[in-house]
Amino acid sequence: MPPRPAAPPASSPPADQPPPRPPGPGSEPSNPADQAPEPPDPPAADRIERPADTRDRGHVGTRPPTYDAEPTALPAADPDDLDDLVADTVLDGARYGACTLRAVSVRGDSARYRGEPRRDALLTARFGTGERALLLVAVATGVRATPGAHRAAAEACHWIGRAVGRSHARLVEDIRDGRRGDLKSGLHRLTDRSLGKLRASASEQGVDPGEYAASLRCLLLSADPGCRTRVFFGVGPGGLFRLREGEWQDIEPQVADVKGEPVLGFGSPPSETPEGDRLTMDLGIPTPPSPYEPAPEPPREPFRFRTSVARPGDTLLMCSGGLAEPLRGEPELGEYLAERWSRPDPPGLAAFLADSQVRVKGYADDRTAAAVWEA
Repeated sequence: MPPRPAAPPASSPPADQPPPRPPGPGSEPSNPADQAPEPPDPPAADRIERPADTRDRGHVGTRPPTYDAEPTALPAADPDDLDDLVADTVLDGARYGACTLRAVSVRGDSARYRGEPRRDALLTARFGTGERALLLVAVATGVRATPGAHRAAAEACHWIGRAVGRSHARLVEDIRDGRRGDLKSGLHRLTDRSLGKLRASASEQGVDPGEYAASLRCLLLSADPGCRTRVFFGVGPGGLFRLREGEWQDIEPQVADVKGEPVLGFGSPPSETPEGDRLTMDLGIPTPPSPYEPAPEPPREPFRFRTSVARPGDTLLMCSGGLAEPLRGEPELGEYLAERWSRPDPPGLAAFLADSQVRVKGYADDRTAAAVWEA
């Protein structure tokens, strides 16, 4: 029998191509010639880098903030007046009726770096019991670069808290019955009275009332599950926002400017006396103050008031300027908070604190915020 011819030697793959991998169980062997080679990676200059998650960066925007993310220096302490110390962070929360409340006040990056006290003050209080209880959240901010700013803010919260607490039964009735006019006039009086006490306190201390002052913003919530009326009032800058269906709405009440000439009954004298005598024309010459009358006070901030009826799923946010300004100035912050706060359940205290501290370059003031989630 003639010998069988020898099998041809197996061809070895080229040096720059790895040998084909054996097929796995249950699969058909693939033909390397049918597989298209993967495209090479693009040059580094042409790649689009996806930004890191905000939770990892701790800030939004294209650049990191100037200051450190954590506190650096403590404010100076007086051993004989330790009650004057202000904590770096205050955190609070509650759940009543149809709403869940989260509130926080955090010292700004600039104050943390310079060892200055937090100028923002936060007060959360409940007056009454059961469904007739009234929740108050008060936020105050002292004047920048004044030594007693934190004390003025704390006093403003103290005075408005006392005034609201003493009138809470009437306020609850007005809120439940929807008496908007009575609420506006009554809260205006309480605010003026509270800020008047702050000015009196400045005089007692021998301090300029213009420096020992504070902005004041308040939120009233009924503990009645059937009442979804939320009342905002206050004086001074800040923000009032509503998150509805994933979109932010800026509902800060705007103060209308008075235009045109003064009208009768709005601060102007009548043009003539009842006997028909024309009054002297005002030539615009300033009149020196009378020695028998007190000097006129500087113009005060206008009173702001708004009532809103909440819908299930809404989130209402009241905040000081330290958070309102970056919310209006950096869209990425609003997008981030909208995603975080539109989830089915309200955040816990720790999560709310972390969300409220997401930083933005160029905004380093104290941040104080109160958010209400509607069930």
